[in-house]
Amino acid sequence: MSQQTIVPDATVTLHFAIKLADGQVVDSNFEGKPATFVVGDGQLLDGFEQALLGMKAGDEAIIDILPEQGFGMSNPSNMQRLPRKQFGDMALEQGLVVSFADGSDGELPGVVAEFNEQMVTIDFNHPLAGKNLKFEVKILTVE
Repeated sequence: MSQQTIVPDATVTLHFAIKLADGQVVDSNFEGKPATFVVGDGQLLDGFEQALLGMKAGDEAIIDILPEQGFGMSNPSNMQRLPRKQFGDMALEQGLVVSFADGSDGELPGVVAEFNEQMVTIDFNHPLAGKNLKFEVKILTVE
């Protein structure tokens, strides 16, 4: 059986880690069960999928993912100022994740960026937006 390379629609099983530029691990499954996905099914961001194309079972790599290929750039229009009274007695602190209802009854997480007695600024950007990431992979199988 010839070694199949990763192409669109291939089923890939891999171990991966996503790390910040300083080495802090954001997500990893090296300690646990490997992940299986189909290239193009939307489970992985395009930038991560593109980086895997052409790799084979047994390949290992550490790939630099720029914000444009990962979670995008931080968008200033995703910063919203809300009245402090809307948060009631909630103890606020910078970095606190707060859930809001979105227009379709889903939940939209936001991060408290700054606050004072009158206003709270919430950042609705993805926490990894604007960050350079390292994508560490070990390809187990390609079908």
